Amino acid sequence: MMEKFLQQSVDTEEKFYRYEEQRLKIEDKRREAEHARELQMLQMLGQMLAGISSTVSQRSQSIPASPPQRANHRSYGDNFNYNAMTAALSPPIVIERSFSLHRTHSLKDMENIFQLVRNVIPPLTGKRHKGQDGRIGIVGGCQEYTGAPYFAAITALKVGADLSHVFCTKDAATVIKSYSPELIVHPVLDSPNAVHEVEKWLPRLHSVVIGPGLGRDEVLLENTKGIIEKSKVKGIPIIIDADGLWLISQQPSLIQGYQRAILTPNYMEFSRLYEAMLRDPVDSSDHHGCVLRLSQAMGNLTIVQKGERDLISDGEKVLVCSHEGSSRRCGGQGDLLSGSLGVLAHWAFLAGAEKTNGQNPFLVAAFGACSLTRQSNHQAFQKFGRSMTASDMVSEVGTAFSKLFET
Repeated sequence: MMEKFLQQSVDTEEKFYRYEEQRLKIEDKRREAEHARELQMLQMLGQMLAGISSTVSQRSQSIPASPPQRANHRSYGDNFNYNAMTAALSPPIVIERSFSLHRTHSLKDMENIFQLVRNVIPPLTGKRHKGQDGRIGIVGGCQEYTGAPYFAAITALKVGADLSHVFCTKDAATVIKSYSPELIVHPVLDSPNAVHEVEKWLPRLHSVVIGPGLGRDEVLLENTKGIIEKSKVKGIPIIIDADGLWLISQQPSLIQGYQRAILTPNYMEFSRLYEAMLRDPVDSSDHHGCVLRLSQAMGNLTIVQKGERDLISDGEKVLVCSHEGSSRRCGGQGDLLSGSLGVLAHWAFLAGAEKTNGQNPFLVAAFGACSLTRQSNHQAFQKFGRSMTASDMVSEVGTAFSKLFET
């Protein structure tokens, strides 16, 4: 009887693995087909733009020259905006590692996006002083959630920031301090004058990360709203994650139109934001279009939709980060992303258009942070497998950074 039972178990397991193998093959074919469609769309767009360029060239020969006019350029570069011209003709521009829309009005291979990230990384020299490579503020941390702000803050240091501040509640402060002596912890987030206490530090910060471990207490959310407003006045890059995104989904006007903001929603957070802004459910058959439309609705700020492949858009382009990670989905990975993004956003914004090849610096920063988080995940998973945790990923950030950007 026992032998029969064991044989049935073996047969069932074999059937399961055969089914799983078939499923993976089907998934691989689906991805290949999707990638082929994207390449075909890029080729079609290139042909259309080439035709438009040819038509414009012919017309310009027959039309008298007019005095030059000043153009309105966005602060991060001088790329020509083709959205209005091509919206009715083509799908959103998808850049996957090696394609971009250049000012020459044609599609051609661009330098590797990783090189753009490398360009904005400040060199390590003896001439720099403490704080110059990044002073990052993390707004979050309450009685229930102390790990998230720690992961974001320590990752910022591991990436290369010099100082990392955590603005949390009083009862979370001692716990977070005990995790690491490297962090500067301010127990002010639930105080009556929390906004003023944080505002005093804003001139010393290069970016703020809103949301890790924030929770949904009304007092904390109200104070966070004030901190966001004060940060916008200072022109500081703002990264919003976790419960910070829940706050934005309730009051999108808090951040709408502030193009120095980066939102990092997962699938559920993205759906909530999308429905709040566009009054429609997410179209599961058009992920690229959805992230593009949400960014546009939010005023062309940068959206990073985390998932099997990270989709990054500023309302004009869609970058796809499919760098290898792992299947492990332990808590805390989003906090590593937001912390690293706080540093890279500062570096990219400071570097200027020449270093980013005229690209939106926050797109470059987001691609770098997504790739780094995935690489850290991959390395940690190789060592620990199913038992991997976010702490294991933190330990891999340094070597992952070197492998991606310094070799």
